[in-house]
Amino acid sequence: MNSKLYVGNLSHNVTENDLQDLFSKHGPVTEVNLVLDRMTGQPRGFAFVSMATPEGAQAAISALNGTEVQGRALTVNEARPREERSRESSSHSRGPRRDYGHRG
Repeated sequence: MNSKLYVGNLSHNVTENDLQDLFSKHGPVTEVNLVLDRMTGQPRGFAFVSMATPEGAQAAISALNGTEVQGRALTVNEARPREERSRESSSHSRGPRRDYGHRG
């Protein structure tokens, strides 16, 4: 089992230290990465937590998935590798498409 975990549905007030404290109750934590919005610098509501052992990762999933933290029920599961994006799809992910009403 991968020891890197996805943690979703986070309150925007949760800090990396909060996650470190929460997950370290279930095993040694090697890294916490709270994902921030590139434009605003604000948390995007999810993070990745790396546990030192697969046993610690499984214990954290069992204990924390569905647990309420700061009023939000956490989603905790094994992180999956990021899928490769084609050039075309990545160009569309940079923001909303602007349509100024010009019709051909």
